[in-house]
Amino acid sequence: MIRFGPAGIPLSCKGRTLRDGIEDVHGLGLNAMEVQMVRVNVIERFPDEEEVGLTPMDLESDLIMEIVRTKNKKEVRLTQPREKIKEDDTLITLASGIAQNFMELKELGRMGKEMDVQLSMHTPYYMDLASNTELTARCMDNIRWAGTMTDQMDGCLVVTHLGLAPNKSKKQAKKNITENISSIMDWWKDNGLKPRLGFETSGRQEVFGSLEEVLEMCDDIEGTVPVINFAHVHAREEGALREPQDFGKLLDRVRDYIDGHFYTHFSGVEHEGGNEKRITPIKKGDLKFEPLADYLAEENPNITIISSSPLLEHDAMYMKVIYERVLTKRVAKETKVKKSDKGKDEDLEDEVDEDEGVDYDVEIEEAEEDQEVLETVPRPRVEKKAPAERQAPSAKPKSEKAKPAAKQPVKAPAAKAPAKPAASTKKKR
Repeated sequence: MIRFGPAGIPLSCKGRTLRDGIEDVHGLGLNAMEVQMVRVNVIERFPDEEEVGLTPMDLESDLIMEIVRTKNKKEVRLTQPREKIKEDDTLITLASGIAQNFMELKELGRMGKEMDVQLSMHTPYYMDLASNTELTARCMDNIRWAGTMTDQMDGCLVVTHLGLAPNKSKKQAKKNITENISSIMDWWKDNGLKPRLGFETSGRQEVFGSLEEVLEMCDDIEGTVPVINFAHVHAREEGALREPQDFGKLLDRVRDYIDGHFYTHFSGVEHEGGNEKRITPIKKGDLKFEPLADYLAEENPNITIISSSPLLEHDAMYMKVIYERVLTKRVAKETKVKKSDKGKDEDLEDEVDEDEGVDYDVEIEEAEEDQEVLETVPRPRVEKKAPAERQAPSAKPKSEKAKPAAKQPVKAPAAKAPAKPAASTKKKR
C-alpha cells in the first residue's frame, strides 16, 4: 500500500491539537501523519496526596513519563506507565502539544485506526548522540519518551536524526552513537515497545547519517531501520535522483532492512557541493516527484511518503495527485493493449470459421431457400385508404373555407366507368 501524509498537523487545520490534525488529514484524503515532538518542556514535581497509589496511566492531569525513586541510596528511573506512585517519588511530566495524558494517547491511536491514518513520530530535529554531554542524555530521553508515546498510540515508527560527526572525530562519533543507541534499544526491549526506531538520512556531510552509515548502524543494532529522506540523499549525492531507475536502485539498497515497509520523506531541495542548503516546496527544487511516481506505479511497493516540505499537506496532496495520474495513464495504456490483443484473437477466430465453415454455409443456403418460399406465397391485397383529411371533409367546421376542387384528387373508379352516363342519356330521350 502507498500512503501519503504531512510531517505534523496540516497548515490548513483550524484546530492545533493532534485530534484535529488526524481528522483533517483524513478529510483531505491522506492516510498518514508524522507527529512532531517539538517544544517539549520537562517538569519535575512531587505527587499529590490523591495521586499516591495510582499509576501514570490513571492520571488525567499530566503526562508522566518517568518516576524517579530512591532505592538503596541510589536514584532509579522507572518508565513503566503502570508503575504505582509512592509518596516519596519524583514525577517527571512532559508538557507539550501532543497529549495531556496517556488516555488521550490511546484515544488518538483509536482515531488513527478508525480513519486509516497511519501514525508515527519524529523526535526533536536537533540531536546530539555523539558528544556524550548533558545534551546527549537529554536527546536519549527524548528518543525513549517518543518510543513510549508512539507505543501508546499504536504507531509504527519513531524517526530520529543522529547528530553531528565532524571529519576529524568521525570514527569516535560513530562509536559513541552506536553505544548510545544500543543502550536505548536495550531499554526499548525491556519495556516491550512495539514501534521500530528509524534513522533518517542526513542532508549535510558533517552530520552523521549518510546512507552507508545508516545501513551500518542497522546492521549493528537490532530493531532499527533506515528512513530514506529523498531530498537529503539527492543533496548529498549532488542531484543523483532524476530517473525512475535511480529511485528504484536507492530503495533496493534498503529493501533487506525494512521488513516489507519503506518509510520515506519527500520535499524539494536546494543543494550545493553535496550539502543541503534549504528544504523547499516540491515545485521549487530540482528533485522532481514524477520519476518516483513512475516507479511507484510500476512496482506498487508498500511505502509511506511523508511530505516534509514547507507546504506540508499541500505537497502531500500534490504527490498523491501526480501518482494517481501516472497510475491512471498506465492502466489505460494496459487496457488498450489488452483490447488490441483481444481484437487480434477475434480476427483469428473469424479466419478459422471461414476455413471450417461448412455448417455456416448450409445455414445460409437454408435461410435463402426459406426466403424464396416466402416470396412465392400470394399475399392478400390491401386497399389503400385515403388520408383522414380527404375522407371526411364534411367534419370540418363551417367557418373553414372549402378547398378548391382542382386540388382534390379524382377518384380512380369514376375515370374507369364512362358507359354509365351514356345509358342515362338514352333514357331521357
